[in-house]
Amino acid sequence: MHQPHWIDLPGVVNMRDLGGLPTVSGEVVRFRRLLRSDNLQDLPETSVAALLEEYGLSDVIDLRTHVEVAREGEGPLRATSVRHHHLTLYREDSDESGIPAAERALPWEKDEADAAMLRERRSEHHPSHDEFWSGHYLSYLATRPDSVMAALHAVANSEGAAIVHCAAGKDRTGTIVGLVLKMVGVPDDVVIADFAASAQKVAAILERLRSKPAYADNLKNKTIAQQSPTTDTMRMLLDALEARHGGVHGWLKEQGWTQADTDRMRRKLLD
Repeated sequence: MHQPHWIDLPGVVNMRDLGGLPTVSGEVVRFRRLLRSDNLQDLPETSVAALLEEYGLSDVIDLRTHVEVAREGEGPLRATSVRHHHLTLYREDSDESGIPAAERALPWEKDEADAAMLRERRSEHHPSHDEFWSGHYLSYLATRPDSVMAALHAVANSEGAAIVHCAAGKDRTGTIVGLVLKMVGVPDDVVIADFAASAQKVAAILERLRSKPAYADNLKNKTIAQQSPTTDTMRMLLDALEARHGGVHGWLKEQGWTQADTDRMRRKLLD
């Protein structure tokens, strides 16, 4: 049974180390190489010091949108020597509109409105929880492959530990981490179990985010069940990639990812 290696630090509620996960070839993901988390802007000095000194953090892959960063801030790690890679996964999240980011709506609010409208028009079929979310994750790959690939390269090229995070640390973060784990040979059932582990923290995630100006209104009427990742969601995502692209490696190859890139990631993460 998959046992997440939670990192219990003040300022976050969904941080864990991916170390210890097995691969199909018998290798194991190293500890203090790849971390995943909810947003980092509330980290106190003690938590920053722990990440730098105990975990050897060298790179932050921030998947939040421009809107979120403008409203919530970049976080205390910006004041350190850690390299930051800000990579939005939403096509419409840009500065081209001329509207300041802090005054724009969260990009996924439009997705939710479109989904609600579709349900009204097509009453004969209501997408399930897992269909909605797996389709949402596929949209990251379809509309922002540039950001997805940049995130993967940032992990592979990091000198110390890399941490991938978004707001809750479950959807955008789960998608990128799932690709990384599949790339280095972690079996599907383990990738799926790690993805679903964030469900254990959803109550704490919602409590935290509802106190934040960027997320409070959007989460006001959301339930724990609606926001919880499930095993079927990631399974649907992996199945869709298999059917459409020949799997994760097939999709990566279409984006220009090479065997040398995979080898670099394996050297980074595996014993």
